Amino acid sequence: MAERLKRSGLIGELSAEFAGTMILILFGCGVVAQVAAGGALTDPAGGLGNHDSIAWAWGLGVTLGVYVAARLSGAHLNPAVTVALAAFRGFPWRKVAPYALAQTAGAFVAALLVRWNYTEALAKADPGHTIKTQTVFSTLPANGNPNLPVTEWGALRDQIIGTAILLLLIMAVTDLLNTPPGANLAPFIVGLIVVAIGMAWGTNAGYAINPARDFGPRLASFLTGYGGAWRDQYGNFYFWVPIIGPLIGGLLGAGLYKFFIGRFLPTAEPEPAGRIPAPDKS
Repeated sequence: MAERLKRSGLIGELSAEFAGTMILILFGCGVVAQVAAGGALTDPAGGLGNHDSIAWAWGLGVTLGVYVAARLSGAHLNPAVTVALAAFRGFPWRKVAPYALAQTAGAFVAALLVRWNYTEALAKADPGHTIKTQTVFSTLPANGNPNLPVTEWGALRDQIIGTAILLLLIMAVTDLLNTPPGANLAPFIVGLIVVAIGMAWGTNAGYAINPARDFGPRLASFLTGYGGAWRDQYGNFYFWVPIIGPLIGGLLGAGLYKFFIGRFLPTAEPEPAGRIPAPDKS
């Protein structure tokens, strides 16, 4: 097995990142299409889900995507994660750009599949393919709600904070010197982290917290009829916010974990007597 993993090399890692991110977006964009487009056509409207179902499906998408990709690539599925791991966990910097490209490509292809599958619902609910259903594919300040006056700068703040929370918790869950989940449950816990962020930090900017998750589907929507994909509901260029914010926030969150927790953890040496059960020598 080790030799086979070694032979797969970078191509195998990028293939895993592509596939894992594709799974994430198939569930993530798919559930928003169901709720926003399909739900707009039920009687009464909103009969196919709500904010909570969106949060849960995104979290489950993360969990399933991580299970798909983890063995080959570590299942980053997010350029903000990749950059943070390069800065704080020794991930090779030479792999950062290829990983980010593979993640974005996987998100792009998945969004095209969602766009194709929900063609009829999107056309019926929003014939002009406007801001009304743009949120199926990419995020907007206040989720496009004009009653909540969040600008791109408020959304940038939100993305920095949300992604900092994400990376701080990912670093904790995956730190073998801490108390990581056993029984291969780390992907499930990471999915729950995304659910929690969605439920607590989804108002101001739609919790993209992932440049590939936002840019890949945004590009797919632009190429398939959403002419305003790069702008927000105020007409401002917005696409850069879910790219820059998560990259800054990821570094901040990983740095905070190292400062507050990581530097105080014991090394990979035997624990002092009494800290853990002594091995059974019988």
